[in-house]
Amino acid sequence: MTEKPQLTEAELDARHADKMRKKKAARDKIMATKTIEKGLLIVHTGKGKGKSTAGFGMVFRSLGHGHKVAVVQFVKGRLETGERMALDRFEDLVTIKRMGEGFTWETQDRQRDIAAARSAWDAAKELILSREHRLVLCDELNIVLRYDYIPIEEIVGFLRDEKPEDVHVVITGRNAKEELIEIADLVTDMTQIKHPFRSGVKPQEGIEF
Repeated sequence: MTEKPQLTEAELDARHADKMRKKKAARDKIMATKTIEKGLLIVHTGKGKGKSTAGFGMVFRSLGHGHKVAVVQFVKGRLETGERMALDRFEDLVTIKRMGEGFTWETQDRQRDIAAARSAWDAAKELILSREHRLVLCDELNIVLRYDYIPIEEIVGFLRDEKPEDVHVVITGRNAKEELIEIADLVTDMTQIKHPFRSGVKPQEGIEF
């Protein structure tokens, strides 16, 4: 059996460059067909960590471009988080509504939870319709939808029929409803592989909050 001649570094470099040129040409051809510009409906869900983190990452990315953004916290409003403390430094570009009163197992009051969820949703709708913000993050909205504190039909109807075309809306939280997933432009399901909580490690500052 004849051995294949070993390529020199220069030959490997040339082959790599040729491969990347072809890949770029194919990529450019695909990108040339993508001409639509619109405000996206984005959903981050799943059991894995990183849903709110991803949402806040988009908030900070928008800030980097000088866009005005808004955040409505449906659950964690009373928890002091690193994201919120950082955003407080951008008062001219950021509107934050701390509407949540904690997780439902903390409040143990269904009617209070429903009232808080309704107030947060009303605030979110007002921010979205104002068109003053390029992006509106509805953090943990999926949690209140999971417990049916707000009818999913109301949420879907507003986002589908009333959301301005140029406003991005990001929704986070586990157990996103199928109806919401159906109308979303981008959906990411965070999959949990390992989590330190299972090994007895408490939430760490700067990582969990």
